[in-house]
Amino acid sequence: MDDDARPAEAPDGAEGDLGGAESAEVRRRRALRRARADAERDEGLAARLAQQWAALRDERERRLTPAPITPGRSNFTRAQVPWGVDLAAAWSWRFLVIVAAGAVVAWTLGYFAVVVLPLAVALLISALVVPVVDLLQRVGLPRGLAALLVVLGTLALVGSLLTFATQQVANGATDLAEQTVAGLGEIRTWLKEGPLNASDTQINDYLDQAQQAIRAQSDGGELTARITEVGTAVGHVFAGFFIVLFSFYFFLADGERIWAWIVRLTPRAARAHVDGSGRVAWISLTQFVRATVIVAAVDALGIALGAAVLQVPFVLAIGVLVFLGAFVPMIGATIAGSVAVLVALVDQGPVTALLMLGVIILVQQVEGHVLQPFLMGRWVSVHPLGVIVAIAAGVLVAGIAGALVAVPLAAAVNAVVQHLAASTVVGDDPVEALEDDYEVTGEQPVATQEDA
Repeated sequence: MDDDARPAEAPDGAEGDLGGAESAEVRRRRALRRARADAERDEGLAARLAQQWAALRDERERRLTPAPITPGRSNFTRAQVPWGVDLAAAWSWRFLVIVAAGAVVAWTLGYFAVVVLPLAVALLISALVVPVVDLLQRVGLPRGLAALLVVLGTLALVGSLLTFATQQVANGATDLAEQTVAGLGEIRTWLKEGPLNASDTQINDYLDQAQQAIRAQSDGGELTARITEVGTAVGHVFAGFFIVLFSFYFFLADGERIWAWIVRLTPRAARAHVDGSGRVAWISLTQFVRATVIVAAVDALGIALGAAVLQVPFVLAIGVLVFLGAFVPMIGATIAGSVAVLVALVDQGPVTALLMLGVIILVQQVEGHVLQPFLMGRWVSVHPLGVIVAIAAGVLVAGIAGALVAVPLAAAVNAVVQHLAASTVVGDDPVEALEDDYEVTGEQPVATQEDA
């Protein structure tokens, strides 16, 4: 080869530089590999330590946890219980829980009856006069001022009626007492000359036994206890009056705000149902009070007119008493009207008393066959049997106060249940509503299926 074709040889200094660069790169890479290996070794060591620590911890927990007790195979299975017994047991314990909860609620309300009963009375009166407050507010009066005017007007009306009735009773009390003495003399004469042929000695013995019974009740501190009970009752009456007064005003003035506060105490998911149920119950309560007032006014007017025609004394007092008694449906006006029969018996004799009794029966027939079906059936939608059962339950639980509150409570509960039920409107006829339900669901009654 020629000298020109030979490759050019690198100088000695260049070769030394290349070798140094290569050795530095090798050392750098070797250091990186060594550092990476150390890091992997450290990570592996940390992982092994963590695993060992977890294993020790699990072992410690297993030692501290007692060994589970494995029961043997039970001889009882659900299939061994008849389906009807299983269903009856499920319904039974749920029913017992509901009854126990209801008993606790009833006991609590009874314990706080001094507060609960005035609140219920104030609620009933508020349901009656709240349209007047709404009317005054629409005219332009503030809600609080309108409520105050209605409260004062109600007090004036009730006070005037009681004042007139009391004056009438006070003016005629002397004459009635004289007639009562004369009536007792006639009864004594009848016992002697009538079919019993009782002698004066027997009559005196009966009177002495009655006096001794009264005297026995007065001895032994019973009279003091009775006086104490009367004083306690009077105190409760005054306290209840002021509770009714203040509750009446605030129900009219701030009823919406009070109800909104109560609704907000319930869970959010239930607030819509609670609000709707409460408003439906309020509408039913309002309609019940209006219907009751109309029925009570008709009863009082009819019996008072009958007493006036028969010239029985205390006509206004009898009318007021019948009006108040009619707030216990079905039986209240009859019981209150019996006072008119007694007054007629003492003042006019048995014939006038029988005529007064006929007037009461006639008024009650008009109420039972005309007013009750027309007003209570359409406005409140409570069956007469439900009214009787509610009154009986109320009397057993809380006496006269329970009878007063039982029917409006039953009406409110009935309205709420129908509101929460599907496709049900308050006041629907149950037979027609059931037929509509069958048409909507496409089902048939059991009797129809058997006939088919």
